[in-house]
Amino acid sequence: MSTDEMWSIGELAEHAGVTVKTVRFYSDRGLLPETDRSGGGHRRYGPEALDRLRLIRSLRTLDLPVPEVGRVLEKEDALEDAVARQLRELGSQMAALRWREAALQLLQDCTPGERADRLRLIGAVGTPPSTAALARFWRGWLPPRLPARLVTVIVDQAVPQPPAAPTPAQVLAFARLHAFASGPCPNTGHPVARRPEPDYRPDVLFDGLIEAYALAAPDVRGARPPRGGEALDCFVSAHARARGVRDTAVFRRELGVQLASELRIDDYWRLTAVVTGSPDPTPGATDAWLCAALSSRAG
Repeated sequence: MSTDEMWSIGELAEHAGVTVKTVRFYSDRGLLPETDRSGGGHRRYGPEALDRLRLIRSLRTLDLPVPEVGRVLEKEDALEDAVARQLRELGSQMAALRWREAALQLLQDCTPGERADRLRLIGAVGTPPSTAALARFWRGWLPPRLPARLVTVIVDQAVPQPPAAPTPAQVLAFARLHAFASGPCPNTGHPVARRPEPDYRPDVLFDGLIEAYALAAPDVRGARPPRGGEALDCFVSAHARARGVRDTAVFRRELGVQLASELRIDDYWRLTAVVTGSPDPTPGATDAWLCAALSSRAG
């Protein structure tokens, strides 16, 4: 290439519409290799440097970090991975902004007397919010020595994911849920964890409850009154098999009395329903429906 076809750093900057400082910055980081040096030691660039500089600027416009730009310039298929990473990061940033906007609206719309309490609740939750406290709550609430696969299923069903575009009411519900889960575990854990029977099988119980909840869900979703049927039979059978006894009328009466006296966490499920905004019933709502069905049939 003749010297007539090469540009000084100032000429390249002028052609690209950038400052000399910008060209020097990318040159010093190896993103814009110089073609030659003049007799006085000044950098010289060929016309291809203009295309490369424009590509660099396009990538930087997408907010790709300089090291990421370097990887893309070295390897063409690195662009797809870089774009995917950038989209994930942008999605997280947008979720945080939506959450913050709803939280600010929540504070704006409340009375002065409510503001301090709501600010305290919101301040305890990260942005975007994490469900780690809720997962820890459930791992402490569940009976010990449950199989890992069963714990995973229960936690996945019990822990609501914060909505991507929450309403102020959902922000408040999640903040209250976070406060509930971050406090002391109510009465040291799930009632099943306090069973004195040495042969009690909580894994059998929870496997059966998952099935019973699925069977009862259509009735709960349709707001039908509690009733007997396959879902209730499955529910009672789960309790009976966990204890190694038969499902009898006497057992049903005793079970109804026992379940009516046990600690419930209905506030958790009420808040969960607000957070999800889903028409599908929570496990807690389904359990309450089945307990009511058992009570009505046993009576």
